[in-house]
Amino acid sequence: MPVSHAPVSEFIHPTAIVHPGAQLHPTVKVGAYAVIGEQVKIGSHSVIGHHAIVEGRTEIGDRNQIYPGAAIGLDSQDLKYSGADSLVRIGSDNRIREYVTINRANEADEVTSIGNGNLLMAYVHVGHNCEIEDRVIIANGVALAGHVHIEPNARISGVLGVHQFVRIGRLSMVGGMSRIERDVPPYTLVEGNPSRVRTLNRVGMDRAGLDVATQQALKAAFRLLYHQDLTLVEALEKLVTFVDNPHVQHLRQFLQDSITISKRRGPIPRRI
Repeated sequence: MPVSHAPVSEFIHPTAIVHPGAQLHPTVKVGAYAVIGEQVKIGSHSVIGHHAIVEGRTEIGDRNQIYPGAAIGLDSQDLKYSGADSLVRIGSDNRIREYVTINRANEADEVTSIGNGNLLMAYVHVGHNCEIEDRVIIANGVALAGHVHIEPNARISGVLGVHQFVRIGRLSMVGGMSRIERDVPPYTLVEGNPSRVRTLNRVGMDRAGLDVATQQALKAAFRLLYHQDLTLVEALEKLVTFVDNPHVQHLRQFLQDSITISKRRGPIPRRI
């Protein structure tokens, strides 16, 4: 049976293959030779570039731009994956550049998720069960293994790998060509191979509009964590006193989870 466009739209190039079961808003644009699978849903004013592939149970929100050659919703590369009916869910206002790959999750009804307002530059790989929240920028050639979680406003420089189950905290900055095998604390600048926490991400905090009092509190917390003769557990106990600052408390809880939750690999260590 021949494959036809669904729904019929003046914005779908005649060489594109769109399964009749796909649900595309009438304003969606689909470029030449793109392929859209049966279970795909795409919201208003999104653009699918030429030769892009969107397959599987993939839900894409509004005003996304997916560039040529991207491959979204294909099977997990985990050898344990056995064809489960899993998902990819992408929010709105994202830019997914050339040849980005976003794999579906491992198990039935599990999700690989991308939030809103993110930029994934060319050749980024997002493995199964990853969660990327909002306003994240990931530079060219970054590979995220399975179950990586990236909090809002993180910045990840190019040509690096992130180990499975690693978390990257909000408003952190990861330097290019680093090896990220442990959790990256929020608000910090991390780089190196092996990677180390170097300083606070002051530029990121300024750009995010954090006020002077908040930045001073984070600076005091950073000194406790990285410049005092304290174990991590001792420093975390002292951070409890910053009860009135939600950013410091987020940093404290993030680090606490890194050392207590199953499958966490612990935070990236102090500077050397």
